[in-house]
Amino acid sequence: MGSLFGSDSWIYIILAGFIVGLLGRFFMPGNNRMGCLLTIVLGIAGALFAGWFGQYMGWYARGEAAGFIGAILGAIGILALLRLFSGKR
Repeated sequence: MGSLFGSDSWIYIILAGFIVGLLGRFFMPGNNRMGCLLTIVLGIAGALFAGWFGQYMGWYARGEAAGFIGAILGAIGILALLRLFSGKR
């Protein structure tokens, strides 16, 4: 069975999640104020979302890593959904 980001190391997953989350926040226009922990969660969730969506569309097989660009696109998609449902405050 494949693992998240192609590794079983938690340190690697957290570091890759942080980088993916930062890039997702960078490419998503607007004010995305969140701390380091939420950025890591965003990156990991983006990778999981991209992997699930890629499997649904037939781009990935079960157990394959979603890929770095796919994870960034997943993080951008999650940020877009959060912005859509958060509304103005």
